[in-house]
Amino acid sequence: MYGYDFHRQKPIDNYILDFFCYDLLLGIEVDGYSHEILEVYNKDRIKEKRMNELGITILRFSDFEVLKDMENVIRAIEFFILEFEKNHKDE
Repeated sequence: MYGYDFHRQKPIDNYILDFFCYDLLLGIEVDGYSHEILEVYNKDRIKEKRMNELGITILRFSDFEVLKDMENVIRAIEFFILEFEKNHKDE
């Protein structure tokens, strides 16, 4: 997407991100039904906090969004990329 490489099931620290882009420091998580369970939700928050500490931004989508509203999922990722490029154009 936009020339950036995304890797599937990428190990980072003690976690695995569904998708990860090194250049953008962007992780994408696709959450199924089990992520609505409080215990899993709390683990997700801990994981996301750790990723943020490592400088990684997490975009989180439900599996329903990915299956039924992919257009808006792609728009959200594109928006992140465009904002990233705007904020890092002089680097």
